[in-house]
Amino acid sequence: MRFYQFILKNILQRKTRSALTIIGVAIAVTAVVALIGVADGCERSFRDLYDKRGVDLLVLRAGASERISSTIPQRVGEQLRQLPGVRSVTGGLMDVVSFEEANLARVLVHGWTFDSGLFDELRMIDGRKPQRGDNNSVIVGVVLAKNLSKKTGDRLEIAGREFTIVGIYESFNVYLNGSAVMLLPALQTLMDRLGDVTGFEVVLEDSPNKKELIDRVRRQISDLRRSDGQPWGIEAVPTADYVKSTSQLQMVKGMAWMTSAIALIIGAVGVLNTMIMSVFERTREIGILRAIGWRKTRVVRLILYESILLSIAGAIIGIFAAVVLTRALTMWPLVNGLVSGEVSAQVIVQGVLIALAVGLIGGAYPAYRGAYLLPTEALRHE
Repeated sequence: MRFYQFILKNILQRKTRSALTIIGVAIAVTAVVALIGVADGCERSFRDLYDKRGVDLLVLRAGASERISSTIPQRVGEQLRQLPGVRSVTGGLMDVVSFEEANLARVLVHGWTFDSGLFDELRMIDGRKPQRGDNNSVIVGVVLAKNLSKKTGDRLEIAGREFTIVGIYESFNVYLNGSAVMLLPALQTLMDRLGDVTGFEVVLEDSPNKKELIDRVRRQISDLRRSDGQPWGIEAVPTADYVKSTSQLQMVKGMAWMTSAIALIIGAVGVLNTMIMSVFERTREIGILRAIGWRKTRVVRLILYESILLSIAGAIIGIFAAVVLTRALTMWPLVNGLVSGEVSAQVIVQGVLIALAVGLIGGAYPAYRGAYLLPTEALRHE
């Protein structure tokens, strides 16, 4: 009998136990790939929002942990535009609201000036964009419109004030598709933040040494002063650093890894239990193999390969289940507009590697135990 036939025979002889082990590993891999995939998708969607706009720096209130909690006077934008090396500056206000009737919480609402280039990113699939003075109008993303069951011309109550939906748009970004957009003065009045914006998106000129330009402009922004000579108390953060430091994303990733670690421990224990029982039941068989000349290393490889094969089978099922589960989440209104539904190849590779680690960890001790069985004692085992 060939070596690989030993492996398949031992797995297929114990169909129920092997199936349960595969299911246990599959559940662990599903948890890892789905949870980490969602966290990774959120980060990628957030990062793409700025990368596709070519944004180099975000100007925020110094020390503000969240962009939404940042407040900067709108007039700071004029000073930013005068800095050498700055191509464009876009200010905006952002806040979160809830629509209890639709069971939606933390829906983003953006406030932009009527001539903002950000409107050019939106493809209107119905209606029109807000025009100058349209302070009672709002446009909503396709995802939000679906979740609210709203169409162009309907009334929408936001923070206790009624607005008319003048258009429904589609964006390249999942967050914007689940958001609402109105003119900046309307949101400033609604949120009682007159003359303020959340922050500014700064696009710099092309430069052969972009890093040096970014560092220089960051220092200049930190040194900007009010008319009375006092500092504005603002800071410029590179977009990549800002996304990585966002507390919500860090919390989501932390919870994903914590939950995944628990699932992986359970999966490893399941594999360990299966392989220990397998070695115990095959003590006499292993003794015969050792007696006819099998080396310890070959016995170790036999047991580890069985363990790894079970883990790989679980990984395949788990990855498929995770992809289906993640896509299904995008149909749930509570997270629709926050989850992209795509699982990156990097996360899938992580799931496979983790499954292999589970197989190695779960099979290590049983392999050691099987390899060091004395042939004479093993042959006497009943």
